Amino acid sequence: MTIRIVTDSTADLPDTLASELDVTVVPLHVYFGDEHFSDGLTITKDEFYRRLATPGQLFPRTSAPSTGEFASAYERVSAEADAIVSIHLSPRLSATYASASAACTAVRHRCRIEMIDSASASLALGLLVIQAAMLARGGARLEEIVHATLTSVPRTRFFGVLDTLEYLRRGGRIGKATALLGSLLNTKPLVGLRDGVAYPIERVRGRQRSLNRIVEIVKEYRKPAFLAVGHTTDLDGMRSLASRLSDYFPCDRMVQAQCGAALGSYLGPGAYGVALIESAT
Repeated sequence: MTIRIVTDSTADLPDTLASELDVTVVPLHVYFGDEHFSDGLTITKDEFYRRLATPGQLFPRTSAPSTGEFASAYERVSAEADAIVSIHLSPRLSATYASASAACTAVRHRCRIEMIDSASASLALGLLVIQAAMLARGGARLEEIVHATLTSVPRTRFFGVLDTLEYLRRGGRIGKATALLGSLLNTKPLVGLRDGVAYPIERVRGRQRSLNRIVEIVKEYRKPAFLAVGHTTDLDGMRSLASRLSDYFPCDRMVQAQCGAALGSYLGPGAYGVALIESAT
């Protein structure tokens, strides 16, 4: 039985990895005022962040792919697959899951489609997609892939260091992270994402201490089955984080990626972080 994985562009999968794993990625829409872009296709991540940081620039907005766009993707994939597992970002963050579900209903007669809510976004979603795609490539049954993904959702973590909380505030996603608002000199807010909503961890003074603290937090969890490091515009920060974690998780299995427009709108420039799936045992 041939099984394929479908996700959306908020998974922030590197293009080469998505291609290697036969993952179909449906892009969200990005708007700067009246200008429209397809996330990751007609606007690069670097261009997105350049615009985001431009003084006076309207705050970007994102919108979900249409039901028709998902239906077209499912039809293309169903031509070579017996079943599809479609994994998406939290419906608390976007209408993407609803659009995919509606398309699933319309196309299901052609191919069995299983829908999964990741309850997260960005690289946390990406790791769930990678795990599912690796299982599919290894010949796992549809029920095994669905079960493994669903049971991994509550063991999936995403947290990071922001340069500022301003973008979370402007985007209306700050949640309980308002507790970290303040003007302490040279401090970095550490936040997590749970059930699609930002929550506060703490403030840490200075770049090196923030890197060390996030490594400490990672090591508080059970040994991860999958781990990813990411950044918005702080490539050096991501690489330093990966280096610090290399004695804890093999570098050759560590996903490294730049976060795209959907989550980057809220994280803002200068952010970096970690996503992981804890081992079941």
